[in-house]
Amino acid sequence: MAALAVEPRADPRREEIVPRSAPANEERGAYLEVRDLVVSFGEHVALRGVSFDVGSGERLCLLGPSGCGKTTSLRIVAGFILPDGGAVHIAGRDMLGVPPEGRNIGILFQNYALFPHLTAYDNVAFGLRMRGLAATEIRRRVGEALELVRLPKAGGKRPSMLSGGEQQRIAFARAVVIKPSLLLLDEPFSNLDARLRQEMRGELLDLLQQLSIATIMVTHDQEEAMAIADRIVVMRAGSVEQVGGPTEIYERPKSLFVARFMGESNLFSGQATMTVAGPKVDIPGLGWLDVGGGPAMGRSGPVQLLLRPEKIRVLPRAAAPPSRDVHRVDGTLERTQYLGHRTEYRLQVGPHSIVAWRLNETVSSLRPGDAITLEWVKADTLLFADEASA
Repeated sequence: MAALAVEPRADPRREEIVPRSAPANEERGAYLEVRDLVVSFGEHVALRGVSFDVGSGERLCLLGPSGCGKTTSLRIVAGFILPDGGAVHIAGRDMLGVPPEGRNIGILFQNYALFPHLTAYDNVAFGLRMRGLAATEIRRRVGEALELVRLPKAGGKRPSMLSGGEQQRIAFARAVVIKPSLLLLDEPFSNLDARLRQEMRGELLDLLQQLSIATIMVTHDQEEAMAIADRIVVMRAGSVEQVGGPTEIYERPKSLFVARFMGESNLFSGQATMTVAGPKVDIPGLGWLDVGGGPAMGRSGPVQLLLRPEKIRVLPRAAAPPSRDVHRVDGTLERTQYLGHRTEYRLQVGPHSIVAWRLNETVSSLRPGDAITLEWVKADTLLFADEASA
């Protein structure tokens, strides 16, 4: 797919979508509303009632594993796919029957697809020329777009003369030079190496904050989503699992799938029992543990207890009793991995292999084989229904 802005040819008979308040959701300032999308490709159901909205100037991320329906949702919003059911409203107007070029949308796909025979200037100018703008206006707007992406002197270069990061920025300039009211980004960093991905992630965030355009980004990378999005839509097998801000999605996941997809975790199977003091979970090899939260807080019976690696402290074997708000268990250090910014510990506690992280503020004196104590705040444990028994 081409990484280009979708813009109409000059046609006085065609009404272009322009930003205005959406009467269906004025209190939230939603510019885009997607409701109950259903799509099937043959016998495969790609979307099962997907709904979300994007506010004016908001950055929304569709996040999930491959095949969950992220890009299909994006292509429906763009007008490239007609859904079997559901609705898309842009600026309060039903998009049924409105072609892609009538939606005033800028699009950046995985493959930047810059025209190889055109210079960077001509690539950026392409959409404006299709609109029939005057040459002086095109020069002004292309110049502004190249300044925006910090490549003012790259206009005369062809794509083959640009680095991967520069090609992405030119593709971005081409997408926004038409002044779209909605921007769609499909895996914008997938063609970049790890270091460049981090650099471009920061640059893209700066650009989006400057432009304040309603934006949807598709990615399967959790860090990208949390770094860029105001809100995240976590998708699974064509459905929406949870919608919320990055902190909410990570710290208060509503399902075990979301919890595991959003980061590494330690999972323990056990039996939950309701007591006067609240729920407690019996974990073989760990004992009775208190629970801090989670969607299965009122549940008795088989459960899964989740504890994030960064919530655990690794200490030399401690003799003093813990405080009432802290759990402690003894074990053995099996392995350490030094990763520069953090050290990862693999620990054995009874039958459980547990992972813990520590930021490298000081050099650790712990070595494999050492007797250790694990410590974590009780409130950091999350309780979920045992999916195997559900």
